[in-house]
Amino acid sequence: MKPLHPATDEPENQTIPEFRPVRLIGFVLISLLSISLWLKWYTGAVSLPRYCKNPVETLQHLEKVLTEKTPAQDNARKPYLIAAKLIYLIPQQSTESVPDYLKRLRARIEEQCR
Repeated sequence: MKPLHPATDEPENQTIPEFRPVRLIGFVLISLLSISLWLKWYTGAVSLPRYCKNPVETLQHLEKVLTEKTPAQDNARKPYLIAAKLIYLIPQQSTESVPDYLKRLRARIEEQCR
């Protein structure tokens, strides 16, 4: 008779399945790639079209957000928060000046709104 494991009352010589890191790495890579592709689609299909209504005003608000310490002053903050969301959707490059960044954003919004 085979000796039993005291905690499980099962034979001790059971084989443990082999750990395969390739499967885990593959799953993680596919998950990350899927999330990245979904976010890119969502930005183009849902988030950026919201700025098509009034892109000039949005870019003016964004310029104030980037250059002033308190852009809204005592005015409503919502338009500035909406404009600031563009910073996360289309980030400024490290070597890009504010005017160049705004030009690139304007072109991207115009391209999206066609």
